[in-house]
Amino acid sequence: MNVAIVGASGAVGQEFLRILAERDFPIDNLVLFGSERSAGKKYTFKGKDYEVKLLQHNDDFKDIDVAFTSAGGGTSKEFAETITKHGAVMIDNSSAFRMCDDVPLVVPECNAEDALNRPRNIIANPNCTTIMMVVVLKPLEALSHIKRIHIASYQSASGAGAAAMAELQQEYKELVNNEPVTVSKFPHQLAYNVIPQIDVFTDNGYTKEEMKMFNETRKIMHSDVRCSAMCVRVSSLRSHSESVWIETESPISVEDAQKAIAAAPGCTLKDDPANLVYPMPLETAGKDDVFVGRIRKDLADDCGLTFWLSGDQIRKGAALNAVQIAEYLHSVGQI
Repeated sequence: MNVAIVGASGAVGQEFLRILAERDFPIDNLVLFGSERSAGKKYTFKGKDYEVKLLQHNDDFKDIDVAFTSAGGGTSKEFAETITKHGAVMIDNSSAFRMCDDVPLVVPECNAEDALNRPRNIIANPNCTTIMMVVVLKPLEALSHIKRIHIASYQSASGAGAAAMAELQQEYKELVNNEPVTVSKFPHQLAYNVIPQIDVFTDNGYTKEEMKMFNETRKIMHSDVRCSAMCVRVSSLRSHSESVWIETESPISVEDAQKAIAAAPGCTLKDDPANLVYPMPLETAGKDDVFVGRIRKDLADDCGLTFWLSGDQIRKGAALNAVQIAEYLHSVGQI
C-alpha cells in the first residue's frame, strides 16, 4: 500500500503519522507533501526518516493508493484532480467537499458503507464536533428516531491548529509575566476567556461551524434531524467537549441510553456523577474514543435526553476518523 499525507507538518498531519504507526496500517511506501514552507522538513515514521516533498501539479500521486489530505480547503480544491487522477483515494480533512452530492461524508461507526460510492474518488472527513456527536447519536437513534438536537460545544485551541495551541500557551506565559498578550489566531485573547465564535458568521446569525453541525449531521445520519448549535472556543489546550440535548420520537430511559452508549463502537461511558466521574478534556486528550457522561432526562421535554461528551479533536475529530475510513476500505478490498 502506497500512502501519501498532504499537510504533513500540521497538527493533523503529525497525528496521521502517529496513528498510522500505532494502528500498524499496512504501508509499503509513505510519501509526505507540504507547502514551500514545509518542503524539505524531515519526520520519522517507524524508525525511518521521510522528507516532505513540495506539493505540485505533476504525477507524484501516480502510484499512491490512498492520500490523507489536511492542508486547508483551498489546497484540497486546487489539488483534488491532481491527487485522484491516477486512481488514488483522497480522504480529505477540510470542509471543501463535505456537502457535495458526489462526495460521501463518512464516520465509520455510523455510515461506513457510504465510502463505497465515491464518483470523484474523494471521501470527506466531517467537522470534528460533528464526528464526535454522531458517534454518540448513532446508538441512540437505534432506540428512537432523533427529531431535534440542541448542542453547545466547548472547543479547545487544538481545533484551530498547532499554531493556535502554541498561541494559547504563549498568552498564559505573557500574562504571568505582565507582558502584552499575543492575539493572532483567535478574534480575542483566549487565555482566561471563552469566545462564542468559531469560524465566520453567516447571514442567519450562526457561524459556519454551527451550520456545519446542522448540515453534516443530516448527511451522515441520512436523517431529517434538525440541529441548533452554539460553538464556543474555550481555553483548554486539546480535546473538545459538547453538551447535547436531543428530542426523540419516543422517550428513552437513562438506563437504556447508558447501555446503548456503553456497547457502541467508539464510545466509552464514564457516567458516575455521585463519585465525580464524568469526561473532561484533561483525561480524553490522546484517547481514541468519545467519552460520555452526565446522561439524564431533559426536564423541559418528556421525550428529551441530555448528556455531556468529550473527545480528542485531533484524533477522532480528524486524523483517526480518516484512518478508520481507510481501514474500512482496505478491509473490503477497495484499496
